[in-house]
Amino acid sequence: MDYGSRRVEEKSPCGRFVRYSDVLGEGAFKEVYLGFDQVQNIEIAWNQISFHGEDGKALLKTPEKLFSEAVLLQSLNHERVMKCLSYWFDSEAKTLNMITELFPSGSLTKYMLKGNNGSGVDLRKIKNWGRQILEGLSFLHGQNPKIIHRDIKCDNIFVQSGGKQVKLGDFGLAIRLMEGDFGTEVKGTPQFMAPELYDGEYNELVDIYAFGMCLLEMVTGEYPYKECNNQGQILRKVYITGEKPASLGKVQDSRVKYIIEKCLLPMSVRPSADELLEDPFFLYNGGSSTMEACAPTASFVVSHPFRGIQC
Repeated sequence: MDYGSRRVEEKSPCGRFVRYSDVLGEGAFKEVYLGFDQVQNIEIAWNQISFHGEDGKALLKTPEKLFSEAVLLQSLNHERVMKCLSYWFDSEAKTLNMITELFPSGSLTKYMLKGNNGSGVDLRKIKNWGRQILEGLSFLHGQNPKIIHRDIKCDNIFVQSGGKQVKLGDFGLAIRLMEGDFGTEVKGTPQFMAPELYDGEYNELVDIYAFGMCLLEMVTGEYPYKECNNQGQILRKVYITGEKPASLGKVQDSRVKYIIEKCLLPMSVRPSADELLEDPFFLYNGGSSTMEACAPTASFVVSHPFRGIQC
């Protein structure tokens, strides 16, 4: 196999995937490298998660928890959800390796920052991205047991096809819940956490609240509660006083503002993903889209026709 000028640093146990030295992203415990799938002849993202950070501190998640994330992600087969193609544990290096789809444009946050200089995006893109995110949430919430993402934000939504398509990713906080049950753990990103999360009694509608905050970020180009200096101030506004983000006052379009405010309603009256998809704001015009961005492309259908393997 000709890899051109790229240097192969590692191969998967099955030999199917190779990892290059190119780093796509990194964190305290995780590094994402560019890789290649020798069966499908496509570039992939090689995620390498260590159980110890550079400072020697142990990762908060156990190996079992990390494996459950990989297993969950690989079991999901939907056009709006990132695909996990393979995973394995390297006992010698103490790392979990996950092979996922490659998103050259990165997260929605990075894509918007690069293309709009942090000023928000146009209404057409908001409709298109918003509908696709809701389609992904509808799929997750329609599973039995239901899957709650718990960390919906633009940083965890990834861009494909030059900005025409988006997919949900990073299921590290996702949980399954039976119908009628409630989540109890307080998990998430404070700016996107619904008030009921702090009560420790919530359901899938926390994802809808977070979706509303995503829309707000798309419109304004600002992270919600940017005016707060710390998590304590955010907690006070969300859970104690019920004060909405200051950026909500910057939303000029009444239709977008109406959708956002619906998403931020109390859990008992907050709409579901399916209900929001029926809102005229997200509907195709006349049953078919007048926007090029809404029409699926052929590559979208055939890019990864398989469901994944455990290496």
